[in-house]
Amino acid sequence: MIPVVETIDLRRTYGTGQGLVSALRSATSELFAGEQVALMGPSGSGKSTLLHLLAGIDHPTSGTIRWPLFEINGATPTLRPGPVGIVFQYPSLLPPLTVVENVALPLLLASRAETESMMLAHKALAVLDMESLANKLPEELSGGQAQRVAIARVLATGSKLILADEPTGQLDRTTATQVIDVLLAAATVSGATLLISTHDEAVARRCAIRWTMAEGVLDAPSIKTSTAAMSSSC
Repeated sequence: MIPVVETIDLRRTYGTGQGLVSALRSATSELFAGEQVALMGPSGSGKSTLLHLLAGIDHPTSGTIRWPLFEINGATPTLRPGPVGIVFQYPSLLPPLTVVENVALPLLLASRAETESMMLAHKALAVLDMESLANKLPEELSGGQAQRVAIARVLATGSKLILADEPTGQLDRTTATQVIDVLLAAATVSGATLLISTHDEAVARRCAIRWTMAEGVLDAPSIKTSTAAMSSSC
């Protein structure tokens, strides 16, 4: 099976000399199609750094990162918008644009036709039962609604790897549960691989696989490893 993304001894440092900060000390992992993974760890453990590297937003100081499933003739693919979608802790919607325009924006920036972009945006909102919000402005939305719109934006681009960075960190428990319901459903409907960074045990329990981070070091057992461990303990 070809991994969606794989990392080997990935490291990321910032600064130099006495100001050197090791945000990520070691990360070796594989993510496969359809997996739903919770990345657990306290604030400052390196979770966001890892997600930014997996998304191609940042580049490692050393180590290897590849997206084999998306490569064509071995070339590093264009990741966004497209194969990789990101849901941040804050929805980051543009205030002057309506909900449907915010969802369509990444497609328009990727030079997709306006008609097609708007059609895909409406379809994503409909899949998540949010079509009634299409013409609202971000200021008219609750925090949970805004985060669901951010998920629709990822769904509209057809992302096959969804990275969610503390998506419920600013939400109350009831709203957080609703957002995770939507995120898991969106990944399942689209067949996307999902990696959620969180420090919330309730969120982590919703995923089949759990990774942990501490002081920049990743412990990322595969589903095979997890299954074997469960079998041996029975």
